[in-house]
Amino acid sequence: MSTGELGAFGEKKAVNYLRLHGYKIIDTNCRYRQGEIDIVAQKYGYIVFAEVKLRKNNRYGEAREFVTPAKQQRVIAAAQLWLQQHETDKQPRFDVIEVYAPEGINTRKVVINHIENAF
Repeated sequence: MSTGELGAFGEKKAVNYLRLHGYKIIDTNCRYRQGEIDIVAQKYGYIVFAEVKLRKNNRYGEAREFVTPAKQQRVIAAAQLWLQQHETDKQPRFDVIEVYAPEGINTRKVVINHIENAF
């Protein structure tokens, strides 16, 4: 299983989770030279830029800990570009979605932790 396959699996699980919790998915995998955004969603008065982190376990730290300040800055830069291209009156928010899948893509029941306003 490649890292790309595992990442796509985690993002799909995060998208499903957000939909189940009333979010409208606007965009996914937005890539810019400055950075990338895993998921763009909206709910209520917010446009949410979500960074998805998948781990098999938390042996080496919580998944959210891997969203470093440098990674946060790249996501913010990408979000600024996205907002320039997509007019919205919604308030931007940056979330982290932790996806824990002990058996990788063969995990039947993943554990998801959604951290709103993570940075």
